[in-house]
Amino acid sequence: METVKIKQKARIIEKELLAPDIYRMSFETTLCNEAVPGQFILVYPPDSSKLLGRPICITDVSEAGQSGSGCRKVKLSIVFRVSGGGTREIAACDKGDALYIEGPLGHGYPVDDDIISGRKIVLLGGGLGAPSLLFLAKKLTDKAAVILGYRDSSLNHFLADDFKALGHDTLIATDDGSEGIRGNVLEAMEKAGIQADLIYACGPMPMLSAVKKYAEGHKIPAYISLEEHMACGVGVCLGCVVKTTEKDPHSNVSNARICTEGPVFDVKDVEI
Repeated sequence: METVKIKQKARIIEKELLAPDIYRMSFETTLCNEAVPGQFILVYPPDSSKLLGRPICITDVSEAGQSGSGCRKVKLSIVFRVSGGGTREIAACDKGDALYIEGPLGHGYPVDDDIISGRKIVLLGGGLGAPSLLFLAKKLTDKAAVILGYRDSSLNHFLADDFKALGHDTLIATDDGSEGIRGNVLEAMEKAGIQADLIYACGPMPMLSAVKKYAEGHKIPAYISLEEHMACGVGVCLGCVVKTTEKDPHSNVSNARICTEGPVFDVKDVEI
């Protein structure tokens, strides 16, 4: 059943600086009761002249009681990096402030039993790809291997402790070797001798291209969440398309909108 997507003002109940320019922010809201891992929300900056919401993946959803109208309230958490004027305004907001949010949006990671049952699951998160996978890690009933890649130790291996707290075996990789295993997440997986039967991954495009090549070379399923600049976030502007291996039967073009058909795709369905 498709979740109704609406927009509402939500109060900030937690804010935490995880690493330089990287924040965790939690809202109290009645939205996203049925959100699934891999979906995202639009967060609107307080300056109303900035008309577009900023797309940010959902990091966690947990119970927060009932609203006065009887709707189930949740604590909705996001993690984001300050990368421009809009996210800078959002980061400047404090606990008790309220922002408009909209969601949940997009399609998330498939976790049906026929996909995950009996498989060695590996989660690969590069940089800001880690937040997309934390909600997924919380939903997995079996222990997974988690490999998180960071530029260097200055990023304080943000969120790694959250994955460990969920009981997943978690490795850290850094580009310069200043913490954990030196190299990218795939190199770290090889050095650690981890064999995957199923991969879920989120990170920069070069990393996801490498994951696609690895998965196809080893003939294992993999699902990737594409990080891409979005404008409208709801499929109208066509500003975030990815080339697909098959033509869409309705439009007859080999493109898919990341915000609506994604952001999660089966690697075999996209050309990256």
